[in-house]
Amino acid sequence: MKLRIRSAATALLVALGSLAGLAVTAPSAAADPVICDQYGTSTVQGQYVVQNNRWGTSATQCIDVTGNGFRLTQADGSVSTDGAPKSYPSIYTGCHYANCSPGTRLPMQIGSISSAPSSISYQFTSDAVYNASYDIWLDPEPKRTGVNRTEIMIWFNRVGPIQPIGSQIGTANVGGRSWEVWTGNNGGNDVISFVSPSALPGWSFDVMDFVKETVNRGMAGNNWYMTSIQAGFEPWSGGAGLGVQSFSASVNG
Repeated sequence: MKLRIRSAATALLVALGSLAGLAVTAPSAAADPVICDQYGTSTVQGQYVVQNNRWGTSATQCIDVTGNGFRLTQADGSVSTDGAPKSYPSIYTGCHYANCSPGTRLPMQIGSISSAPSSISYQFTSDAVYNASYDIWLDPEPKRTGVNRTEIMIWFNRVGPIQPIGSQIGTANVGGRSWEVWTGNNGGNDVISFVSPSALPGWSFDVMDFVKETVNRGMAGNNWYMTSIQAGFEPWSGGAGLGVQSFSASVNG
């Protein structure tokens, strides 16, 4: 609020008082936002969306949004490992259920994408049942909402008695690394999962390497669209302490 100085004498007294007896304090830095709303979101770096995305449980889940990602501060409850996880707290670029990240170029036709460089750094914990999952969504239409036809999952880590959708159909070398390859359908969309044989806490790679492998296996086409790139966790039990320390993804046409 601005105060009007009514006279030169008043102004002088205010100035002298300030110099003589008032300490000047710098404004405190704004705290990182904490999201506990079921589908609450926040924008990071002006270009990515962080989402709590607690879709499979009524138990409390809260994330602390940081400058480069997020950290799970509370992750109550558990669900059966025979079924779907309880949530997918994540950070993404692109469009997810009509919430598009600022300035995104997605959806974009796969055949028009020359590269999609990305980098991710995870913070793991052993006190939970979860996977560290990097998701790429593809659809025959340029969808900005709803479920896509094909989901690519890259499992950077898994802890506990969980496995990807479907069954393992072999292995593949993608991006210079060896992966287990699983395929199946979750009742809503097709899923192809690339599972790291050991924990991978961080990596810089081209998302298109996995998209091309998926197209080659007949689970997408070059005339389809990439709609979003996401990174986070699927917890079945617990999860506090898990975090995405940094994330970047861009799409070059």
